[in-house]
Amino acid sequence: MGYRKLGRTSSQRKALLRDLTTDLIINERIETTEARAKELRSTVEKMITLGKRGDLHARRQAAAYIRRELVATTDAEGNENTVFALQKLFDDVAPRYAERQGGYTRILKVGPRRGDGAPVVVIELV
Repeated sequence: MGYRKLGRTSSQRKALLRDLTTDLIINERIETTEARAKELRSTVEKMITLGKRGDLHARRQAAAYIRRELVATTDAEGNENTVFALQKLFDDVAPRYAERQGGYTRILKVGPRRGDGAPVVVIELV
């Protein structure tokens, strides 16, 4: 099989990946298990590729996947704005990778989790 099941049903797995993708776009760095991070990498890179395309169809495809969450951002003058995660993806995150042909994420190993020993990693946008 071409993907990890992560011990969940398909709807639970899709919801988990949607939440993690939205969180990574908002925070640009999250801590999770290694298996989740490796699955998350493919969905985040697809969303950034849609953001690089930037047309209406790409925006609608990304909107169908990314959660509608508000993000507090600051502009060049230091003014604080609140925008949705989708708008941050298309306005802030995707233009950073305009000349890059993939490989938008980095996975750094942290070590085992205290409770169950699961390998924990930090996944971040490059």
